[in-house]
Amino acid sequence: MNADRATGRQLHVRSYGEEYAPEIVCLHGVTSWGAHFARLAERLGETHRVLAPDLLGHGGSPREPPWRIDDHLASVAASLAGQGPRTWLGHSFGGRLAFEHAAMHADEVDRLVLLDPAILLPGHVALWAAENGRPERRYASFEEAIDRRYEESQLHRAPRTLVEEELRGHLAEDGDGWRYRYTQAAVVTAHAEMATTPPPFTAVRIPTLLVLGADSYLPYDQLLDDHREALGDLLEVVTVPGGHTVLWDALDETAGAIARFLAATPRQPT
Repeated sequence: MNADRATGRQLHVRSYGEEYAPEIVCLHGVTSWGAHFARLAERLGETHRVLAPDLLGHGGSPREPPWRIDDHLASVAASLAGQGPRTWLGHSFGGRLAFEHAAMHADEVDRLVLLDPAILLPGHVALWAAENGRPERRYASFEEAIDRRYEESQLHRAPRTLVEEELRGHLAEDGDGWRYRYTQAAVVTAHAEMATTPPPFTAVRIPTLLVLGADSYLPYDQLLDDHREALGDLLEVVTVPGGHTVLWDALDETAGAIARFLAATPRQPT
């Protein structure tokens, strides 16, 4: 991380579970927020404490730029009290952030969980996603917003009650309809950041669970062989049904895989 570029800002952080339980830092993807991990936290609550910040430009966290990877990581670090090692988990862009943090601070990460991660997007995919994020997402009703989310996120199996429950907090009504609590420019910037070169997989040689959506629109095939070669037996790969948003399309399968990984993989000593 370049200290001249990134100054940590205080993020809004949600916590779930017992205060002194082993901690998992959970980082969401673009257009999402920390409460995306509430249902996962319910399943892990007897054994772990989940810390879930809203990233810059999202939810209750600061909206102003800059929004580069370094800026997000500096703000996450500034907002989490206590010392590692912890388990770090990230979905999509949050997976890239968790991976980058592990590469820079291996002593702070004892295990890594990557949920359909955007470690490196091909240029044409990043361009498509960034262009798709430019138009304003405003809806005439809450019901229309839910309907459109199935199209926008290409959801395959997500129960409507699950999506509605989360988005009742993430969508806000104003005089002109319903809109999400995130900054569109931050989303576009994040997609550009996901096309930049990440650290090599050999820089993150810690136990890693990689969960991929069987029908995800986010490609990982071009990275998987290199990831396996770099980590060997340290990498566990699980494919779950549905698309990119695995905690909606395959909550039970994803949560089960995470719980088994945490139970089977010893934590590094502090």
